[in-house]
Amino acid sequence: MNRLHDDYWNFRGSFKIAKLIDIGTHMSLVRRASGRFVALDSYALDDADRAQLLEVTDGGRLVDAIINVHPFHTLHCTALIDALPGARLIGTRRHLTQLPDLPWDQAVIEDAATQAEFASDLEFSIPQGVDFISADEKVHVASVLVRHRASRIVHVDDTINVLQPPGILSAVLPEAKLRFHPMLAKALQKRSGAADDYASWARELAQSWADTPVVCAAHSAVRQLPPGGWENEFLGALKDVEKTLDSHRATYG
Repeated sequence: MNRLHDDYWNFRGSFKIAKLIDIGTHMSLVRRASGRFVALDSYALDDADRAQLLEVTDGGRLVDAIINVHPFHTLHCTALIDALPGARLIGTRRHLTQLPDLPWDQAVIEDAATQAEFASDLEFSIPQGVDFISADEKVHVASVLVRHRASRIVHVDDTINVLQPPGILSAVLPEAKLRFHPMLAKALQKRSGAADDYASWARELAQSWADTPVVCAAHSAVRQLPPGGWENEFLGALKDVEKTLDSHRATYG
């Protein structure tokens, strides 16, 4: 468990592809202004992390909700609600259909009305111009991004990655930076204006969340940003996908 702010904790875990390649996963715990808590995403915590979470939250009794923000991240939902049985379990529409036996709240987090219930403590953003739930289950571009107001820390799954050189290569390769999901081309909606909608979303979020100090990304790392880093790196990530967006415009307009 990494405490990144007085009111923000991030838990890093293991997630292996084909039981061989560990791409990692995560969840966050945020303290609300009321003194109660919300968990962002689900993860099957190891004994040490589970003990720490329960200690901070009075045995889990102070956790109001578990909010699962990525429609294709479903593997650990059962484990966390088992650990926090008193919490309200919120997901996306896909969570409800994929795991119908769990006690899901019928309010889904991609809906503005659900987000409004937590708006005093959390800000939300969904990328525009892409399918939120892709027909291709390998395309995990879209999710609900969450920013905790008190700490200004962003929690994100897949939509944004932290490109970070591994191990000893970090001394010779460029420093870590934010990047958009590599399957953006497959996620863009096949319609005129989709590329422009995505670019507009990125520019607006770069500015509106400009003072973000930290990004917690699911399968990569926690990125401590320098002053102005969020805006600069977000716009840099947008520049890196311009060829993808231009190709889409050439095909669909």
